[in-house]
Amino acid sequence: MQTNNHKIVDYDAVLDAKFGANGTPSRIEAEEKAYVFYTGQIIEDARKKAKMTQSELAELVGTNKSYISRVETGRTEPKVSTFFRIISALGLSVDLKPSNA
Repeated sequence: MQTNNHKIVDYDAVLDAKFGANGTPSRIEAEEKAYVFYTGQIIEDARKKAKMTQSELAELVGTNKSYISRVETGRTEPKVSTFFRIISALGLSVDLKPSNA
C-alpha cells in the first residue's frame, strides 16, 4: 500500500493528471461514471437498510435481479422513470430544489 507520507495533496491536480482538465470530454466522462457509481451505491445501501434482496426490489420495479445488480455496481444507468420506480419501491423520495436554495 502506498501513501502520500501525510503530505497535503492538490486533488484537483491529481484529477487533472488522471482524467484531464476540468471541463474536458475525458474529465466529464469520468465524472459521469463516478455519479452513476455513486447513485448505485446509494440504491444498494437503501435496499440493504430496507432488508430487501435484489430480486425483491426487481419484482417491485418490474425488472430482473441482474438489472438491479448492474445499477448497484454502476454498470448501468437507469432511465429516469426506472430510477423513480426504484426510489419509490425503497420508500425514498427525491426532493428537487433550485441549486441556490
